[in-house]
Amino acid sequence: MVYRVSKTFEVEAGHMLSKHPGLCRHPHGHSRQIEVVLASPELDASDMVCDFKTVRLALRAYVDRFDHALAVHSADPRLEQMKAITERIVVFEGRDPTTEAMARMVFDFLSDEIAARREYADERGVAYRFPPNVVVERVRVSETSSTWAEYARA
Repeated sequence: MVYRVSKTFEVEAGHMLSKHPGLCRHPHGHSRQIEVVLASPELDASDMVCDFKTVRLALRAYVDRFDHALAVHSADPRLEQMKAITERIVVFEGRDPTTEAMARMVFDFLSDEIAARREYADERGVAYRFPPNVVVERVRVSETSSTWAEYARA
């Protein structure tokens, strides 16, 4: 048996898909939901998979960088021009900033955070840490109200 918990973040995020043959190659935006699902075979000392606040503290700054930002391919010839206009650019190295790629980036980041066994402090200085058996099971990112992409543990 496996226990699961989920935490969802919401961002207003733009992107442009340089490899796309249609209108998606132009800058456009989405109201995105980023849902992370964590799993553990056992509960921690507080009878939880992990505290939801730990997830929020671990991901808040990483996810916030997508909010009101434009995600672009590192090889886009307009990248330097865009950087001159705004600092709210998220560069996807070697790939188009698709919803699938965003799901993978968040999955990898959170998996690394859990493996590093970092401690996170909230606004009151209370410390939070992921329990040892927690893993990221999947990350699902919505693009519209009817579409999403997911990256999951095999």
